[in-house]
Amino acid sequence: MGGDHGPSVTIPGVDFAARAAPDLRFLLHGDEVRINAELARLPAAKAASEVRHTDKAISMDEKPAQAMRRGKGASVWNAVEAVKTGEATAAVSAGNTGALMAISKLILRMAEGIARPAIVASWPTLNGVTAVLDVGANVESDAEQLVEFAIMGAAFHHAIHGSLRPTVGLLNVGSEEEKGHEEVRGAHALLRATTFDLDYRGFVEGNDIAKGTVDVIVTDGFTGNIALKTAEGLARFFATELRATFTSGPLEMIGALFASAGLGRMRKRMDPGAVNGGPLLGLGGIVVKSHGSADARGFASAIRVAAELARSDFAGEIDRNIQRLTASLSETADVAPAKGVAE
Repeated sequence: MGGDHGPSVTIPGVDFAARAAPDLRFLLHGDEVRINAELARLPAAKAASEVRHTDKAISMDEKPAQAMRRGKGASVWNAVEAVKTGEATAAVSAGNTGALMAISKLILRMAEGIARPAIVASWPTLNGVTAVLDVGANVESDAEQLVEFAIMGAAFHHAIHGSLRPTVGLLNVGSEEEKGHEEVRGAHALLRATTFDLDYRGFVEGNDIAKGTVDVIVTDGFTGNIALKTAEGLARFFATELRATFTSGPLEMIGALFASAGLGRMRKRMDPGAVNGGPLLGLGGIVVKSHGSADARGFASAIRVAAELARSDFAGEIDRNIQRLTASLSETADVAPAKGVAE
């Protein structure tokens, strides 16, 4: 029921996903009248789906605290609860991000050894796709949490984008060792000192995101969200400017005709729907957030992300690396001098 358009987009998205992966099955939580009206014209979705009626839904502008108080029985609540009970392997929603995060944390709790969740975004780059996290779940993050994000981001990139040993960088204001605040430098030291199933490359800068310098870029949610929104705004700016330029006169329109194939490839490459679907990493279950403005193909992309995570060893990979982090922190604590004792 979530997103800018509700079932008129999400159910056709289910249909795209059902035709692409006939083994998938869906529990559709929400208003059965509206859902069934869409299913009636989409045979693949109808055959693969079971509707779970509720007339209760969380609005897109509802505050997380309010959603927590009145959320029980709402469509998004029921979807996440199905993951907890094992009736579903993953939940996908295009609804209210804050409410989805709050409800998911309450119902699924955090995975063992992880302090905070993170939202990951798949970012088209010159070298493929880079996973950037956190892009909005946390305003601030300490060194250990940033390392946890690196572990989760690497597991995500391996599962969804196929990297064998993901390269990871910490977003910073420079590549020099002394640059950055204490938390970033602390995370850098931990990633250097511990052997993880990832390839840590050190600090990267903002321009490295679009370059695709590394597979995974780690930052706090405040910085990551600003970077994400800036990139989205720039993409819309360039698309608007190109459209205006190529329709500004007869010669420009002829030029656009000759360049149509290349422009089509560029549009497809920059289409946010092609990489839609940001998992809420760190929870005790799989929850994927679709962009609220995604079209049906974009929503199907979010479903694909959920399905591929469910089929992968994503959770096991995270758990193994978290155990390595815990052991490293324990060793550091054991060798640290006691307070008041001269070194």
